[in-house]
Amino acid sequence: MNHGNITGHGKARILIVDDHPIVCEGMAQFLNLQENLHLCCQAANADEALAAMSACNHAVAIVDISLDGDTGLDLIKTLRRRYPDLAILTLSMHDESLFAERALRSGANGYLMKQEGTKSILQAVQQVLAGRVYLSAAMQNTLTQRLDAPQDDDHSLISGLSAREFEVLHLIGLGFGTRQIAEKLNRSVKTIEAHRANLKEKLQLASGTELLSFAIRWFDNN
Repeated sequence: MNHGNITGHGKARILIVDDHPIVCEGMAQFLNLQENLHLCCQAANADEALAAMSACNHAVAIVDISLDGDTGLDLIKTLRRRYPDLAILTLSMHDESLFAERALRSGANGYLMKQEGTKSILQAVQQVLAGRVYLSAAMQNTLTQRLDAPQDDDHSLISGLSAREFEVLHLIGLGFGTRQIAEKLNRSVKTIEAHRANLKEKLQLASGTELLSFAIRWFDNN
């Protein structure tokens, strides 16, 4: 562990990146009770996170996938490139079976769903801090099965999507319309329409109906 990211009281410095203040405050109250942890910085988006990293040497970054501006996965890639020794834990409302593998490929050391209890949160932080990967037992089993299974054409097409396109596809599969997705991701309707057009092109689909059918089928089966 880099001693520069440890406080004078022997606590590992933690940055949390989440655009919901109540999540940041709750996490700070809990983690700061631990004898070896200090959540010292909070950021609501990628720019604030990178500024915080420049101002203070952190041992752990806890990053939400859904952020205003760049996606959390984009931020994770940037953090991994700039700070190779940083432990990165993804904290998200998104189902781990859909996003955990992408988070790990982007450079995260672990994936934790927001509905997990405090015991799991503490275990995840301590595990990535120790240099190990954190996933739930169920997700570890899922990844093992995926590695053993041959890749089909749909998996090849999905792998070519950007993090934001994959997030839009997920919301389409959940039944959200264009305007609802725009509101949920804090983006314009025009931007979401552009993502939908890119999805149809990359997934080789001819219409919005085919896109909806693909999204539902993909997330039902994965």
